[in-house]
Amino acid sequence: MSYRDLPVRPDLDQLRHQAKDLLRQFRSGDPVAAEEFRLHHPSAPSLDSAKLADAQLVLARMYRASSWNRIVLACQLTEAIWDDDLATVRKLVVQCPYLLQENALIRESNWGKPMSYAANLGRNAIIQMLYSLGATDLEHAIGRATLQSQVDTAQMLHNMLGRPIPDSDALGGPAYTLSISGTEFLLGLGTPAVDAEGKSLAPVSVVLETDSRIPAAKHRILELYVQHGVRLPDTPTMALHRGRIDLLEMHLERDPDMLSRRFTHEEIYPPELDCHDEILATHGTPLAGTTLLHMCVDYDELEIAQWLISKGMDVNIKATVDAEGFGGHTPLFSTVVSQPNFWMNYRKQPQTAPFTKLLLDHGADPSARASLRKQLHPGYGEERMHEYREVTPLSWGERFHRQIFVNKAALQMIAEQGGER
Repeated sequence: MSYRDLPVRPDLDQLRHQAKDLLRQFRSGDPVAAEEFRLHHPSAPSLDSAKLADAQLVLARMYRASSWNRIVLACQLTEAIWDDDLATVRKLVVQCPYLLQENALIRESNWGKPMSYAANLGRNAIIQMLYSLGATDLEHAIGRATLQSQVDTAQMLHNMLGRPIPDSDALGGPAYTLSISGTEFLLGLGTPAVDAEGKSLAPVSVVLETDSRIPAAKHRILELYVQHGVRLPDTPTMALHRGRIDLLEMHLERDPDMLSRRFTHEEIYPPELDCHDEILATHGTPLAGTTLLHMCVDYDELEIAQWLISKGMDVNIKATVDAEGFGGHTPLFSTVVSQPNFWMNYRKQPQTAPFTKLLLDHGADPSARASLRKQLHPGYGEERMHEYREVTPLSWGERFHRQIFVNKAALQMIAEQGGER
């Protein structure tokens, strides 16, 4: 069957329009709409007899709801929580007590049941009311509050729960969103960062692999882990992850070839810290076999990139080429397809390309060529490997299979510098 997921903040008007569109498509004989009716309607009507209520039922079941009314309830409940409308939330839950124990978005969602959903938004009065009516998802709600940096809410929920010491798994949420306040709160409650033998329990891998790109927050969280006993590898790549130019200075003194070194995936994402393979370690242009300058681009470390160039790093340095001929890309390719670009496009922010400008200003070749292949993290819905042979930075960006990762300002800047396709 074909299913859809309600967005985090569903819009009832949009859903009504979707139902009307579905009815119109069904009546016009559209085969896709006909199949949806066949799969989701208990007794599919004829083209002539189909009514809006039929389309609403089909649409509701496509969203995993038992009825259109259940969809309406989900929209009303979540909107009331967003609006901090205590009276409406109480009315809905009193009328339909089962809502307390069902996911607010019907589907399985990390946002959880109504109390956890409210914790994401710091709706303390609503949480207290739901708790008084029998909501029980306190632990999940604390996790959502720390993940969203709602520390006052997390403290209130922790008190409700009896003030236990959280286990180390609790650190995963704020690690993923790079929440400094959430991490500080949990460590302050005594959440262990290391075990009795000194082995790291803190989710360093999550901090390194998350799709979030907030350099200052990443640096601070890693330092908090260190302050609580975590031992991080003494490597140039980890110094970059930590934002520590002072440590990079020390590495450069010990190893003058550091500026020309290519680092393996395992050096960038240490397996001893439970890091994963190249697909699950979220980044844009491939990082395996690249340099510190390539890393800077995908991790939005502009200050470190400027420092590396000031120390004489070659802006046209190429990544390692593997046995199948893939690799050899310069840092300029990374400015075109990167994780920071994803967030810039997703949030509809103004297009900027500071790394592209930095590299071009220091002599980056706009027409360099390389062969690349990329399979995105499954969280983006992309599950197969794509190959790009003999592309330039321009054609790499123009042909990349998910344009949300592409920096249009970078492409324009490269084109203006005479970049070839």
